[in-house]
Amino acid sequence: MTDMKLPRSGWARVWRRTIAITAMSSLVSLVVAEVIMRVLSQGLDLAGVVASVALPVILGGPLMFYMQLRSAQLAEANRKLEALAATDWLTDCLNRRAFTKRVDAALGSGDTEGFALLVIDADHFKAINDRFGHHRGDEVLQLIADAIRANVRDGDLVGRLGGEEFGVFMRGANEIIATNVGERIRRSVNNLVVRSEEVAQRLSVSIGGAAFEGDIGFTELFRVADRRLYAAKRLGRNCVLMDDTGPLSGVASA
Repeated sequence: MTDMKLPRSGWARVWRRTIAITAMSSLVSLVVAEVIMRVLSQGLDLAGVVASVALPVILGGPLMFYMQLRSAQLAEANRKLEALAATDWLTDCLNRRAFTKRVDAALGSGDTEGFALLVIDADHFKAINDRFGHHRGDEVLQLIADAIRANVRDGDLVGRLGGEEFGVFMRGANEIIATNVGERIRRSVNNLVVRSEEVAQRLSVSIGGAAFEGDIGFTELFRVADRRLYAAKRLGRNCVLMDDTGPLSGVASA
């Protein structure tokens, strides 16, 4: 842990706490020394004042700095472990558990703003694995995850729900905003191609979405979006469906 690097904010916090606690210790030392000397019918002379202030700084400062440094390093280690536990190992998106937990927390926050959930599924992913191999299939998932992250808004949550399925949760979003985000993702994925020496296949995704205002939980919101996703699959894939509005664009043959 002693070799752990801290971010700049961590170092600033260490120095602030060290200086504050050391200054407080010096002040307490000065007050206690003054009280003792007055009880003895004497007052603190200059040497006593200097000693009362300097000793806590000289003796306690380095120890306090070390303790604050270790505390900051431990906090940083815990932060990294929490981030690791919440992250999907392959795509660097939130894993399903962390995504679901954060969405539920947002939905239960009492905010009156609208919410939207997109469920995104890679089209013909089994065929991609069979044709190009599972290693290339993993690369495809990474490419799709990158495309999703590049086309969502700041603050939107992106998670891998399992297999080739991803989720995007948006606060302050209505059906129009969610549709526009979904379309940006769909078009971006359409620009991706997986190749081998003999064949090439353009990638596509099907997207189902649900927008809602009011009190709702993740399970219900996901159920509506997932139903739209399967409707998009039945309509030929490579399209975005929101609630019951029908296909928006990009419908391709199966």
